[in-house]
Amino acid sequence: MRYLIIGLGIYGTNLAKDLTDMGHEVIGADRLAANVDAIKDYIATAYILDSTDEVAIGALPLKNVDLVIVAIGENFGASIKTVALLRKLGVRKIYARAIDELHHAILEGMKVERILNPEQRAAADLVNELELGTHAETLRVDRERMVMRFKAPEYFFSMRYADMTPDNTFGMQLIAASRPKPTTNVLGVDASEFTPLEIGPDSQQRVVAGDVLTCLGTRKDYRAMFRHL
Repeated sequence: MRYLIIGLGIYGTNLAKDLTDMGHEVIGADRLAANVDAIKDYIATAYILDSTDEVAIGALPLKNVDLVIVAIGENFGASIKTVALLRKLGVRKIYARAIDELHHAILEGMKVERILNPEQRAAADLVNELELGTHAETLRVDRERMVMRFKAPEYFFSMRYADMTPDNTFGMQLIAASRPKPTTNVLGVDASEFTPLEIGPDSQQRVVAGDVLTCLGTRKDYRAMFRHL
């Protein structure tokens, strides 16, 4: 797919890089030359322009992309005007970042396809982690259930993944598992990247220290497991 990202701050830049790494074509635009210079060699095309200028934004390949993402976060007015101009120019599929409740409400009124709240999402994830009382990445599915990603407790070491069912995982359903592989980051510092593991019914893989489990369950299930352990 082809994406146009307007606003190449920290959020927009990371979004552009992740989409590029996934094999998508990304076009970026920002009013600051420094932001564009920092990413221009990583994505397909990058433009230095003011997205609140109708002539400038009209020069972007709006009709040749699958989705426009307005990732502007620090300038409320610029975000709203950019979305308004995109609408005026006939763009229908727009995702836009909101920085507060008022911004969110205005974007709702403008009928953007999706409103992004990265700061609120990060805060909610931390709240869930603190409430669970241990480090776990979470994604809410509904009012009761969530997907939880956490390091495998010692209790599960040597257990076959094929044998891990809700009966012996405290009511949680194992969705995926991964194992860290040593690597180095761009500064040459030791780091890890995770390799997916086969966990199907025929898998002979066993849980070892460092494995990361991804499970579907409730807070009650998760707490029950760590109380038991």
